[in-house]
Amino acid sequence: MCRLMAAVARSPRPLDDLFAEDLDPFVSLACEHSHGWGVASITRHGTVGFVKEPERADESAWFHGLMVDRTTDAALLHLRMASPQYPVVYGNTHPFGDRRTAFVHNGDFHPAGCLDDLIGAPLLATVEGETDSERYYLAVRRRIDDGVPPPKAIAETAAAIRARCTRFASLNCMLLTPEAVFAYTSHDPYGEVIGRRGAGYFSLSYRVDPDKVLVASAGWPQDPPRWSALPEGHVLEISRGGLAVTVHPF
Repeated sequence: MCRLMAAVARSPRPLDDLFAEDLDPFVSLACEHSHGWGVASITRHGTVGFVKEPERADESAWFHGLMVDRTTDAALLHLRMASPQYPVVYGNTHPFGDRRTAFVHNGDFHPAGCLDDLIGAPLLATVEGETDSERYYLAVRRRIDDGVPPPKAIAETAAAIRARCTRFASLNCMLLTPEAVFAYTSHDPYGEVIGRRGAGYFSLSYRVDPDKVLVASAGWPQDPPRWSALPEGHVLEISRGGLAVTVHPF
């Protein structure tokens, strides 16, 4: 299982300032979520760019340098804890995407190929790795390419996974586009991971500050009233520019 965090600010700033006091607690989780890191952000050209490495974030000079050198107003971070069946290699490291979208996932589902007919051959031909997470992304991307708004594309894809797969732990994900950050939460409350980790393990919470909005996995104190829980089965949308926050029910 993985850890996720995203932020959108009113104006560009270095990543270590964008995430500020939340960065160190998040990166400390790499002691357990040690199988790779990824950063996606909006470039100065208004496109999506991402960097990833199948190494521990807290031990990566590349990661720490990026936090200082990369300036943006919207970004997401991912720390990977690999499912045993998926090797720790670049192609299995999150984010997945291109100049239009970047996607990260926390959880797993089986079988990974349950969405292949929905994705279609052209997008399947772009697969870099082996993971269920990449196929989750491609199914979302297929819907977006077909004109479905991102919140609905995410929710419909998650519903398809629940209907088609024999099991899933969590479908928590985040999507970055040039327009917004989107975050979704859904998990199996009776699954083996919840039995080991506790009921709040897959929760996502968000915080609205005067100059930025953050959304993140659990793992360090995120107490109310500063943090609000994202309801199960909902998509949080944080728009760039005005920082409009919308919670979409599905």
